[in-house]
Amino acid sequence: MIKTQEFYTGKPYPLGATWDGNGVNFAIYAENAEGVDLCLFNSIEDDIETIKVRLRERTHHIWHTYLPGIQPGQLYGYRVSGPYKPSEGHRFNAYKLLLDPYAKAISGTLQWHDALFGYEIGNEDEDLSFNTTDSAPYMPKSVVVNDQFDWEDDKPLNIPYHETVIYEAHVKGLTFLHPGIPEQIRGTYSAVAHPVMIDYLKDLGITAIELMPIHHFIEDRHLKEKGLTNYWGYNTIGFFAPDARYAATGILGQQVNEFKSMVKALHKAGIELIIDVVYNHTAEGSHLGPTLCFRGIDNASYYRLTDDKRYYMDYTGTGNTLNTRMPYVLQLIMDSLRYWIQEMHVDGFRFDLAATLARELHEVNKLGAFFDIIHQDPVISRVKLIAEPWDIGEGGYQVGKFPVGWAEWNGLYRDCIRDYWRGGESRLAEFAQRITGSADLYKNDYRSPGASINFITAHDGFTLQDLVSFNAKHNEANGEHNNDGDDNNHSCNYGVEGPTKDKNILETRKRQKKNLLTTLLLSQGVPMLLSGDEMGNSQFGNNNAYCQDNEISWLKWNEKDDIFINFVRQLIWFRKSHPAFSRRRWFQEQPIRGIGLEDIVWFAPDGSEMKDEQWNEGYAKSLGVYLNGLGLRCLDEKGRKLTDKDFYLLFNAHDDAIDFSLPPEKFGQQWLKVLDTATDDDLLKEPEASFKAGEKLKVTGRSIILLQGQHIRPDSNPPQTLPELSEP
Repeated sequence: MIKTQEFYTGKPYPLGATWDGNGVNFAIYAENAEGVDLCLFNSIEDDIETIKVRLRERTHHIWHTYLPGIQPGQLYGYRVSGPYKPSEGHRFNAYKLLLDPYAKAISGTLQWHDALFGYEIGNEDEDLSFNTTDSAPYMPKSVVVNDQFDWEDDKPLNIPYHETVIYEAHVKGLTFLHPGIPEQIRGTYSAVAHPVMIDYLKDLGITAIELMPIHHFIEDRHLKEKGLTNYWGYNTIGFFAPDARYAATGILGQQVNEFKSMVKALHKAGIELIIDVVYNHTAEGSHLGPTLCFRGIDNASYYRLTDDKRYYMDYTGTGNTLNTRMPYVLQLIMDSLRYWIQEMHVDGFRFDLAATLARELHEVNKLGAFFDIIHQDPVISRVKLIAEPWDIGEGGYQVGKFPVGWAEWNGLYRDCIRDYWRGGESRLAEFAQRITGSADLYKNDYRSPGASINFITAHDGFTLQDLVSFNAKHNEANGEHNNDGDDNNHSCNYGVEGPTKDKNILETRKRQKKNLLTTLLLSQGVPMLLSGDEMGNSQFGNNNAYCQDNEISWLKWNEKDDIFINFVRQLIWFRKSHPAFSRRRWFQEQPIRGIGLEDIVWFAPDGSEMKDEQWNEGYAKSLGVYLNGLGLRCLDEKGRKLTDKDFYLLFNAHDDAIDFSLPPEKFGQQWLKVLDTATDDDLLKEPEASFKAGEKLKVTGRSIILLQGQHIRPDSNPPQTLPELSEP
């Protein structure tokens, strides 16, 4: 039985459900709708609403009402009526309960049923038919929340890009098997905030954790029917709601405070939070997808439709694309971003398939409305904005083409460094560009080296362990006959596919992992480490584990390689101690006034400076790099000239050892060895093995040696102290 409820006209803003202490204002945008009903539920188990309120007030395209006496924790949804004419872009169906696009919390998960679809499944021309089965019993519900939270003195950390070290992780995968975290909270926001986890990240030297999607998402029907799930979560349905599946404390708004508590705990430890956001599409899929939210509220406004308005433009491979050309859709995205910054205190965003957001007609336009609005926004423009700079549409690979103020996942860096170390076709010229910040991509756009988010591995693809253990993907567990996932992995197994007991192969794999991460952490730009790479985590050759919510994806803490963890930890802290490896300005390769030496010089193994013709020789896999500690050309926070020690890097990607001659005396009379990836599991705390200018130094095949100038400049910055390692 549906009861009545006292209601007032309410206000059109803010959109969503806003509790003021006495009641709740409800407001929803639905331009083409003919009627909107607000439905209230007493519990998650209710199959039908207990109260239905017709929204009779409409300001412009926003329907609104105010209900006195409603409290936080109230469950609600909408039914929206209008024409069901798919050929004209309209798919209204009041039999379908709809989530509020501005819901700040969503309770429960979707229970797949044919009633969730606006049409009769199995009919000829399926989506042109009309389904009259009520979907409410199978739908999660929106939740009214109380925005009040004691943030204490929490403030944005504002860590600059040149000091940033990013750690990409999944809330559940990071914590679910961690023996030091109480079992009842593993896999949740509370687990990420647990002191054991935070101490581990802090000891490792991480300055920002980048969480894979935490916006409320839908698990795909075809995966559920195969016993799989959408583990990664790139299937968003709630752009304001932290996903309830990662909540230990409750799903009637408690998940919001739990998320905020996680952010506060991270900030207290000096760690920023970046969240992976998916504003390019929604979980409603193609024209044959379910009616859960946007499709039923105003399909023609929210989605990019083709000339035949029955179908969707699909730049994402998911069936639909959000219509960022519509002002209210842009407003939804901007309001969501501001909410996560101002109310949830996140420090930045990684935008999934960001090229899609730039599309205006069929082209990627970096001056599109989306970027214009972000650039002028006083809130959004001041946090970290990181683009995944590609989508699947024509011209969608846009690395290096995003505007000032944006950083980008540098896929060219990833592929080049992988190829260089595995013996691929990478040229030294490109290798030099990538390890010095990719000036060819970013310098002419007035961006700094911090625009390049450098990575070797990410959630999408092989882990570091698998990158050196498999020549090909092994995705059979995904149920697609190994046809999913990228076939071009730039990987190498070094003799045996997968696990082996061969000591020589194991030694090569270990050295290659050290080479890859040493290159990453000593490159200019912002390093991003995939969680688990520091401990040798494997996904057993699966390079597309998006549907594997199990031990394929979860970090296996009981099998962690403590020696390698400590090696990576020392690398990170070494980088943080030496501004020579995290420059704010580009190399100029010009003499520095007063000393006559360039800020960077490139050497061939024979000790001579590299000649133009040597850069593109296919067989050239070895070089030396001199970094001048007086060539940073910037000031520290106190306005003093920033300097560092001189360094000399020797890279040998050949199979065989090579004798390197050190540079002439003017570049340094004496050099101390800091690291040799062929022999050392540690960076030497007290550099040893002194070498003289011009002396020959044998560099093992597939290895890096790092040398440090012996003289100490009086104005050099003191190194940061490496903390004692906590037990992870």
